[in-house]
Amino acid sequence: MEFPSNLRYTKDHEWISLDGTTATIGITEFAQHELGDIVYVDVPTLDKHLAANEIFGTVEAVKTVSDLFLPVGGTVTEVNADLEKAPESVNSDPYGKGWMIKMDVDNVADIEALLDAAAYKALVG
Repeated sequence: MEFPSNLRYTKDHEWISLDGTTATIGITEFAQHELGDIVYVDVPTLDKHLAANEIFGTVEAVKTVSDLFLPVGGTVTEVNADLEKAPESVNSDPYGKGWMIKMDVDNVADIEALLDAAAYKALVG
């Protein structure tokens, strides 16, 4: 299982990468593996400001629906439109084509409080 060292992680299995004050967020390889075949991603929070740990959307797999939690506070600025036609990208490329949202982060220092790759790897065993 892959745990890219350039990302930060949440205990709820989201990953985040930062470029200036813009963050890209998705779910981890572990999460997509646990969910199984993903058939739909719903993110109704475009252009909304949310606090850390608020739900920004849901991901639907064949057998379950799971909430998606924002790792840090900010405004959702973009949703990965490609997931409408190809939600399976979350399964096949969770850290690449399977990203879910981009957001403007309120406080970039908040990302430092998230798990690094080693801590996340230890969490999921």
